[in-house]
Amino acid sequence: MIRKLNALSTMTALFAGLAIQGIPMTAAAASADESVSPEIISTMQRDFGLSEAQVRRRLAVEAAAPRLERKLNEELGAGFGGAWLNEDGSKLIVGVTDEASAERVRLAGAEPRLVARTLKQLEQIKEELDRGASEADSSIHAWYVDVATNTVVVLADDSAMSKSRVEEFLARADRKDGAIRVVASAEQPRPLYDVRGGDAYYPGSSRCSIGFSVTGGFVTAGHCGARGTAVSGSNRVAQGTVQASSFPGNDYAWVKVNSNWTPRGVVNRYSGSTTVSVAGSTEAAVGASVCRSGSTTGWRCGTIQAKNSTVNYPQGSVSGLTRTNACAEGGDSGGSWISGSQAQGVTSGGSGNCTSGGTTYFQPVNEILSVYGLRLTTN
Repeated sequence: MIRKLNALSTMTALFAGLAIQGIPMTAAAASADESVSPEIISTMQRDFGLSEAQVRRRLAVEAAAPRLERKLNEELGAGFGGAWLNEDGSKLIVGVTDEASAERVRLAGAEPRLVARTLKQLEQIKEELDRGASEADSSIHAWYVDVATNTVVVLADDSAMSKSRVEEFLARADRKDGAIRVVASAEQPRPLYDVRGGDAYYPGSSRCSIGFSVTGGFVTAGHCGARGTAVSGSNRVAQGTVQASSFPGNDYAWVKVNSNWTPRGVVNRYSGSTTVSVAGSTEAAVGASVCRSGSTTGWRCGTIQAKNSTVNYPQGSVSGLTRTNACAEGGDSGGSWISGSQAQGVTSGGSGNCTSGGTTYFQPVNEILSVYGLRLTTN
């Protein structure tokens, strides 16, 4: 216990210095965003309406948050109610179920929030819904654990005709104490075919985009092509073959490239010839900023709204997706999502567009790397 407390106290000094607006960052905190490219900074200034100093402060907080979240999750155990960044990304909020846990969160440099349900309880409710995913009607668009409201959110069409189908679906899970919140939705999420992420590539006659380079190839969306599909690059030169693919259920794939292609640890920013470097794949917290690259709509940023979402596409449901408010359009499928300099995932699907706004989901990259035994290429 003493060893864990010491680790937390070190984290507290770092995080507390960042979480309060107006207090200069410590030298250790300032180093947290040194690897972030100028392109990330400038795009966040544009999309978030922040100054450069505010962007750097936010990125430093976001870099420290995952480590603090992991430590508190371990320390609080079954009483952990989830963690998320506040709206301006200046502090980490942690859900707790008792005052003793709240005090521990305060000592660690985060802000406690008393909640009715633990994260484990919410995830169990979502798992109950997941078991009925194959029978979910098309009027049910997605469902996920929303840690900030301490509920499981179900997005569904609110027409009178669909309400009975929604009720049938919800009957599979424990709905007591308002644990499930149904939100009217017109999203109609769909796989975003045609193009994506880094550079465009062509699986057969379709067009998608590269997610992230790995040793020997790259990862992308599973719905872009089945195993054995031959692909060509953006220049229509033969590029390689899809080695493995999963969709629906999951939405990931990896492509082995031929000797004409060299994987690099960068993402196309679609601004002249500029690229963004990939330094690793540390998973960002809920509420953190995230940027995506796609050949239809270019470089866009938003925030992470929820993790482990299940989306009910026309082709079937996909679980384990991360929900964001960054826009995307058809043809952006498979592309890169990056927070700071850390790879986050590849575009799966969404709704809306980059004129009116919308919701986009991505498949976390670490799961893809783990399932296929791949190594991310970094720069």
